[in-house]
Amino acid sequence: MLVRIFRAVIHDGKIDQFRDFFLNTALPLMREQEGLISITPGLPRAEAPNEFCMVMVWESVEALAAFAGEAWRQPHVHPDEEGIVKERYLHHYDLAA
Repeated sequence: MLVRIFRAVIHDGKIDQFRDFFLNTALPLMREQEGLISITPGLPRAEAPNEFCMVMVWESVEALAAFAGEAWRQPHVHPDEEGIVKERYLHHYDLAA
């Protein structure tokens, strides 16, 4: 299994707009994906007020690639994110048994 951690830093003044997208568009979309075992969304805290994250566990690289395509190592960008997200970070790990 593969752990995928996505972090997004949001432009000042766009946090509420991104929160709405994150909770009402991105999260439901991700929950529908075949091969996604679990997803844990993270909302900003005071020490990082512009940062959101999603921690996902995928059953395999193939399942992830079926969703994200051949460039699965790159952040999958939804059109509604354009102009809102300042920086994106993506990390992958093998799940420890």
